[in-house]
Amino acid sequence: MFRMPEDYESKYMFVTLAALRAEQLQSGAPARIESKHSKPTMVAQHEVAQGAVEPWDPEEEVETQEATEEE
Repeated sequence: MFRMPEDYESKYMFVTLAALRAEQLQSGAPARIESKHSKPTMVAQHEVAQGAVEPWDPEEEVETQEATEEE
């Protein structure tokens, strides 16, 4: 387990982001950093902990799309 970076609001956000990134890695996405780990879940946690994966809020994405459609 990696130490959770301080810029994350909660453990839930860290775990969720790592899980989404692990799905990308399992689908064939290249790793963003060198890691001694081979399992996608561990590589994803390492990437998130090192800041290689930016946190995002899907609610903000929906709001942005709705604002664009209204214009």
